[in-house]
Amino acid sequence: MRNHNQFIDVDTLGIVEVQSIAGGVELADTMMKTADIRLMRAATICSGRYLIFVAGDRAAVSSSVQTARESGRSLKGSFIISNASSELLNVLQRDGQPAEGDAIGIVECRSVAAGIAAADRAAKRSAIQLLRLVTGQGINGKSYFVLSGDVASVREATENAEAALGKNLVEAVVIPRPDASVVSSLIRGVR
Repeated sequence: MRNHNQFIDVDTLGIVEVQSIAGGVELADTMMKTADIRLMRAATICSGRYLIFVAGDRAAVSSSVQTARESGRSLKGSFIISNASSELLNVLQRDGQPAEGDAIGIVECRSVAAGIAAADRAAKRSAIQLLRLVTGQGINGKSYFVLSGDVASVREATENAEAALGKNLVEAVVIPRPDASVVSSLIRGVR
């Protein structure tokens, strides 16, 4: 039996959105049995769909996502991000906490896929920490992410995300020195 928690080369993220919740759970199980990958997150999202995130080396992730594509299940979409930022992979496992005095940025996106790609781009091009990534749960299929760092880095990351999103951007804001209770509420909110 494989140990899905130990990887030498985890640099690729695979995302599969399944039209059915029950079918999505079964497909996540099939994907895990297909390749030596790590299940980063799997959960229901709006409109009764199921979203699966897996990580591992490129070949393993590609194999598992291809298995999903060929499964006969009705998929809303699937994609692979090579060389995914460590910030993106980390935020899928846990929410972060900003350092005291850090600014925060919130980027709201029209779709899950666009939001994930924009978060990855922001993390790769700026010295920020991704604090939270919300993907479609309870927000009508949209997504948003929260990032932190010094004001200049947060502004740069937000601008990179806006450029990546184009028409998929709902709104992006930067809040210098946010109130601690606002940050706590934002990070602890419903996933």
